[in-house]
Amino acid sequence: MLRRIGTASVLVIALAACGGGSGAAGATPTGGKAAPPAPTTQSPAQSQAQPDPVARVLSKMSVEEKVGQLFMPVLYGTSADTASGENQARYTAQTPAKVIAKYHLGGVILFPQNVKSVGQVVDLTNGLQRASKQVSLLIGTDQENGLVSRMSAIMTDFPGASRIGATKDTDLSRAVAEATGEELRSLGVNLDFAPVADVNVNPNNPVIGARAFGKDPKLVAKMVAAAVKGFADAKVAATAKHFPGHGDTTVDSHTGLPVIKHSKAEWERIDAPPFKAAIDAGVDAVMSAHIVFPKLDSSGDPATLSKPILTGLLREKLGFKGVISTDALNMAGVRQKYNDGEIAVRAVLAGADLLLMPNDLPKAYQAVLAAVKSGRITKERLDQSVTRLLTLKQAKGLLTEAPRASAEEAARVLRSADHRKLAARVGG
Repeated sequence: MLRRIGTASVLVIALAACGGGSGAAGATPTGGKAAPPAPTTQSPAQSQAQPDPVARVLSKMSVEEKVGQLFMPVLYGTSADTASGENQARYTAQTPAKVIAKYHLGGVILFPQNVKSVGQVVDLTNGLQRASKQVSLLIGTDQENGLVSRMSAIMTDFPGASRIGATKDTDLSRAVAEATGEELRSLGVNLDFAPVADVNVNPNNPVIGARAFGKDPKLVAKMVAAAVKGFADAKVAATAKHFPGHGDTTVDSHTGLPVIKHSKAEWERIDAPPFKAAIDAGVDAVMSAHIVFPKLDSSGDPATLSKPILTGLLREKLGFKGVISTDALNMAGVRQKYNDGEIAVRAVLAGADLLLMPNDLPKAYQAVLAAVKSGRITKERLDQSVTRLLTLKQAKGLLTEAPRASAEEAARVLRSADHRKLAARVGG
């Protein structure tokens, strides 16, 4: 499970991941033709197919490492080696690098407290990747643009989804997502928790509002699909959120537990179309909502902990095969009935793959590990989630080679003239 620390820019790594570059299989000198393959003396029985890269990495991971892949906490500090009392108090390890090593983390999410300057963020993401010895990290953030823009201190100020939706121009939606992705990737961020796929049908919604593309399911679906394609163009993972739909609520799931009273037919007509469109467009991840949806699951548990919703609807009915991420597990909407360890276990049992921002990482990690060792979470179920996460990393060129961002490239991309012109076209 060794991996090389790349010395090329992110752009070169991305090209290599999709088959470009001089090291690609079948590459030839400029203007030349590929030489014929060397003859083989192996019989068909001797020539067995090698395991794919994901299976090969998975086979070398311990149970502890597999469990760690599921977690994406927020870490404190502006460099991988910043000693922080907050890290010590929360994770019993002082620096981000030590937290990554201690819990074998699969990912880290960045917030404004991690962002001071372009060069500093590049050094941070490179340092975080170096700290992950087994498999490269998913480094994520919430860069929806508009109201939720964690990297706004250094990135182009693009308008939010509602203003893009008002243009009804899917090309603009795709272009803004691609430009956002390019800026994130230049900083070493490879996953964005965007776009918002909720349909804002309730004018009193305190948490979605202008974060959504609008109130028309068909328009939102088109805009979401275009954004997903834009992020794919930039080779950054996109996340449609918040499944099964957070648009019709008067309660903020950060502070309470919303209940959505749509019938199943209303869900099919109002809430589902943008998620279906995102899946059809190839979205990498879907984030769950901490909402109770009685007509989809009568248990009273929020969707994040609901197997009928995450597995029954999202996996089986809509056919989604990518990564299911929870919304932040420190939010009040998911912490009404269970402790922090049980929440993590139930999220996995419901169908989640990525456990975002657990309120108590040590407790959550140990609870999931104990559940696997006891058989409550089967090893097969754990392997399903880890395989999806590794598959996403492979798709983004992260599996066998640690990406390395370049401060020079980031300075060229961030707030470029083209990106500022694009923001102005939308009305920013």
